[in-house]
Amino acid sequence: MIIAIHSRDVTAEDALAEALGREISLNEGLTTEPGGTVVAHSNRLDHYTDEDETWSSATWADHLADPSLEHPLASGPDGDRRAILHVTAHMHPLDRELNHAEWSEIGYRIARVAGIAPPGDDQACQWIAVQAQPGRLDVIANLIRLDGAWSAQPRRLLQTLVAEARSIEADLLLHSSHRQDSRRDRAPGLEHVASPRVPTANGPLAGILRQLAAEQSGPISTVRQLVEEVGRQAATLPGDQTKAAARDLFWTARRLYGLQEQLGEIASRLQPSESSAALALARPVQAPAASRAAVR
Repeated sequence: MIIAIHSRDVTAEDALAEALGREISLNEGLTTEPGGTVVAHSNRLDHYTDEDETWSSATWADHLADPSLEHPLASGPDGDRRAILHVTAHMHPLDRELNHAEWSEIGYRIARVAGIAPPGDDQACQWIAVQAQPGRLDVIANLIRLDGAWSAQPRRLLQTLVAEARSIEADLLLHSSHRQDSRRDRAPGLEHVASPRVPTANGPLAGILRQLAAEQSGPISTVRQLVEEVGRQAATLPGDQTKAAARDLFWTARRLYGLQEQLGEIASRLQPSESSAALALARPVQAPAASRAAVR
């Protein structure tokens, strides 16, 4: 699972459009029913909508922006009024298809650790989790709480979300996409990414492939980490083109991970053949009968 934190905004239109993969509309309904697009949401949603009502995507965007209008003086610790938080979780390309309950669980867990949905807090933030595109979940929230205070988030939000993603992968038996370095949410450059370890050509073929496919230290892993880092930095920049580039970079990183796993599988298939060949070379070769007689 790859976690991406988008740059904050004052409205929710762009975040919701990106989550849906299309422009928001007054004519498109998004439901919270099982199998619907909104798989999780803040616990006071029933105060705003009837059970039989289906909101349009534009209405959902307005709902998320309402706290900013109701509390015009609220701002973050640095005076920033951009209250819309957008977090995306990209699943591993080899993950199984998740059901509605599993998507919902991921949404609630991301919201909790991000500080926007503390358990039992009736004045917490308004937020929704949207599952509209394959292998992707988007959590969109307004950081202004219902009581007008600014939500208290973890100091190192990305690191906290990545740790929770690893826990979710373990609990739901999902693939672990990569190890996101805990320094990435504060380092502006790429200098912390380790140099690739180039495999030597004098070892068994399976061993060479395993070095190439090493999830944390192999050269493909290093390239993948660089691609992910550039994607995260692109996601924080304004403009539709940079956001589109960030999405493409995240998908590229996922394909690189798929390549690593494929090389690992090939290495596993090669290993038995190499072991048999090694045994054949190590087996003593008996001399012909005539030669043994001559020796006697």
